Amino acid sequence: MLKMAQFEAVSQQSLLHPKPAGLALQYGTAGFRTHAGHLDHVMFRMGLLAALRSRKTRGATIGVMVTASHNPEEDNGVKLIDPMGEMVTPAWEGYATQVANAEQDGLLGALGHVVDAEDIDMSLDASVFVGRDTRSSSVILSQAVLDGVSALGAQSKDYGLVTTPQLHYMVRCHNTQGDYGEATVEGYYSKLSQAFIQLTRNAPNRTDDQKRLSVDGANGVGAPKVREMEAHLHGELQISLFNDGAAGRLNHQCGADHVKVQQRPPTGIQVRVGERCCSFDGDADRIVYYYSGAEEGRFHLLDGDKIATLISTFLKELLTQAGLDLDIAVVQTAYANGSSTRYLEDTMKVTVRCTKTGVKHLHHEAQHFDIGVYFEANGHGTVLFSKEAEQKIRQLALDPNSNDERKRATVLLQNTVHLINQTVGDAISDMLLIEAILALKGMTVQQWDAMYTDLPNRQLKVKVSDRRLIDTADAERRAVSPPGLQDAIDGLVRSYTQARSFVRPSGTEDVVRVYAEAETQESADDLAHEVSLAVYRLAGGVGDQPKPVH
Repeated sequence: MLKMAQFEAVSQQSLLHPKPAGLALQYGTAGFRTHAGHLDHVMFRMGLLAALRSRKTRGATIGVMVTASHNPEEDNGVKLIDPMGEMVTPAWEGYATQVANAEQDGLLGALGHVVDAEDIDMSLDASVFVGRDTRSSSVILSQAVLDGVSALGAQSKDYGLVTTPQLHYMVRCHNTQGDYGEATVEGYYSKLSQAFIQLTRNAPNRTDDQKRLSVDGANGVGAPKVREMEAHLHGELQISLFNDGAAGRLNHQCGADHVKVQQRPPTGIQVRVGERCCSFDGDADRIVYYYSGAEEGRFHLLDGDKIATLISTFLKELLTQAGLDLDIAVVQTAYANGSSTRYLEDTMKVTVRCTKTGVKHLHHEAQHFDIGVYFEANGHGTVLFSKEAEQKIRQLALDPNSNDERKRATVLLQNTVHLINQTVGDAISDMLLIEAILALKGMTVQQWDAMYTDLPNRQLKVKVSDRRLIDTADAERRAVSPPGLQDAIDGLVRSYTQARSFVRPSGTEDVVRVYAEAETQESADDLAHEVSLAVYRLAGGVGDQPKPVH
C-alpha cells in the first residue's frame, strides 16, 4: 500500500483538484477526452497513475500528453505513453478509468488497489515526461499532471509545447538510452531531417516545383513544429504553411479530420490545380493529402489507404532490389476502401490484415511481421520494423560483396527506417516519408492517386436506445446481434455491384455507425440508407427514421 508520507501528500494535493460529484469518464483508444472544464481532477490523477506505471516498469519513464487531438478547442484530453513510446497497455486503461472516476474519499483506495494488484514497489524511483498542445486550457491542465507526479514523489520533465508523436518519441529515446535517438526536440528534428535529406539527394533532377508543398496546420501545435523542422531541411522541402494558429481557431473548418469527413479542402488554404497539399490534425498524429484536379477543379483526397499503399509499394520494391527476404504486411480496418485492399492483395501481392477500429489494434497486429505498415483511413498510421529486420538491413549495408543496386536499395532502406517514427502515427514524419518516396519514384500526386481508384462510399449514423445491442465479429465486419441484422445487410449488399457494408457501435455514444461502398456514389448512398433503416428497425432506433442521402 501507499506509504504514510505519500498518503498525506496525495490527500492534500487532491483537495486542490477536486472531482465533480457523479462525473464518470471512460479511458478509450484516445485516452480521456471531454470539455476542458471537467478534466482538472483527471489530469492530477493521471499524473499519479503515471508515477505508479513508472514504478511498475522498474523506473522506466512514462509519458503523459495533454491534448484532445482533432476535437474542438474547448475540449481537452490526456493520453498515457508506455516505455517504448507505444500507447499504455489495456489493463492500465482500466486502472485509468477506475482512478479517474473514484469519488474524492475513494481515491486513495483506488490507488492502493492498483499498487496491490500490480505488486508495485513504491520505494523505486519514478520518472514522467509531460507535453501539451496549443489549447488555452492545456497550460493549467498539464500543471495538474505535474502536481500528481510530484505528489507521489516521482521526477518529471515538462517538454511544454510538443506534438503528440514528439512526446512518444522522447519517451522511447530516453528509455532505450539513445539507441533510438536523442530525447530532445532538436534530436527529433536532426534524426528525421538527416534521413530525409539523404533520401531526396538520391532523387534525380528534382525541380523546385517538386519541392513545394502546402501544409494545413489545423491551427494546432503541428504548425510551429513543422516550421521548426523546415529550418533543418536546407531547402529540400519548401513549405507554404496555412492555418498556423495566428488567426483561426484550432480544428475549425480545417485539419485532417475535417478534410477527410467533409471531403473538401480546409478554409484558409489555397489549393491550386495539380499542386500537392496536406492537412495535419490538432496534435499532428494524423495526415491526409489532396489536390485539385484539372477537371473543373474537382477535389481529390489521398487518405490513409492511399498513404499505406504508396509506402508499402515503395518498401516492397526496395526489399526486392536489396534481395532481402522479409515479410511485409499492411494492416487496415473495416473502413479501408475495398479498392485499396484488392490492389494490395491482387496487384502488389502484399499480405493484408484487418483489425478492429483503433490504432492500438493495428499497432499490435503490425508487430507480427518483419515490416508492418498500418494506417487507418483517417490518416493515422506508421511503419514498424522488427529488430531482426533492422539488423538484416544493417548487416547488408556493411556487406562488401553487394552490387551497386543492392547497396543503393539497402542504404535507402536504412534511411527510411530512420525517417519513420515507429512509436505512433506522426504527421511530420509521415509527410517527410511521402515526399521522399514521391521524389525517389519521380511521381506526381496525380500518378500516386492513379495507383487505384477508390470505390464511392458513404458513412452514416443511426441513433439507438442502447448501442450495446449491437455486437460484431470478424474485425467488426459482421454483426452477430441483434438477430437478423447481418442477414438483412447481406441481402441489401447483393442488390448492388462491387458493394460492401458493415455496422459497428460507437465507443462513446448511443449511435451505430454505418459504412457502405459500391460501384457508384448513388449506389453507395442508397445502400448506406437502406442499411441504416435495417439498423433502425432491428436495433432499437430512436427519433426520426434515417432519411435518404440525396
